[in-house]
Amino acid sequence: MTTSAPPSLLGVFAHPDDESLLVGGVLAQHACGGARTAVVTTTWAPDSHRAAELADALRALGAGEPRMLGYGDARNPKSAPGRPRLCDAPLDEVIAQLVAHLWEFRPDVVVTHDALGQLTGHPDHRRTHQVTLLAVEAAGLAHLYPQAGEPWQAPALFAATHPHSGVAYLGPLLTGVGKTVLSAPDEYATATVDVMPWLDRKWAAVLAHRSQRERERPLPGILSRLDEESRTRILGTEYCTRISLTPSPAGLRQLTT
Repeated sequence: MTTSAPPSLLGVFAHPDDESLLVGGVLAQHACGGARTAVVTTTWAPDSHRAAELADALRALGAGEPRMLGYGDARNPKSAPGRPRLCDAPLDEVIAQLVAHLWEFRPDVVVTHDALGQLTGHPDHRRTHQVTLLAVEAAGLAHLYPQAGEPWQAPALFAATHPHSGVAYLGPLLTGVGKTVLSAPDEYATATVDVMPWLDRKWAAVLAHRSQRERERPLPGILSRLDEESRTRILGTEYCTRISLTPSPAGLRQLTT
């Protein structure tokens, strides 16, 4: 009996390391199953040290080469010299670039940040969530960005998230270094994925982000200081919520739920 490959998967995240921490296990799961996988990163310059780290992380996950939009990190002016911060860049410009990646890669599934901005509410996370939602919709409409290629409507869009019950161990570690913890109601997470079979690949990808691992406050550094059991408890499960892209039935004569 033959088993079909999992759907192709495109991650869209704000910073190098977001992909590994949030859906590294899912990316490895799909890649190991024979699916095409890739990641678009909205900030940091392609010639920066973090781009090199990202390339190593994606190699560990089987997710191809970095696809970087190259905008500045909202909190690091050295991230992309000469480029605007993602939060300051013209919205239509950013959407057009992401649409081009969607049309070129043609993913079955897109996954990005949640509306909260992933635990700490980083403005780049929130902006990337907003841009991705708009770009996924726009990619299905031929007349919006005709220069990008042939239209493509991804069948599914997910947001990586953290339910209240899923941050019991991680939350105190973040607050301990002065960070906020923004989690969602448990029912918001509609997909709970056990990524233990791919945890070695995920952890290798996290470790590839060397500049983050060596610092106190970034999550790779926090995780590196934990014992293996505690780290596994935090990284072994990934949560997402599906965002509906299904049009309403045709012929409606009033707005309805």
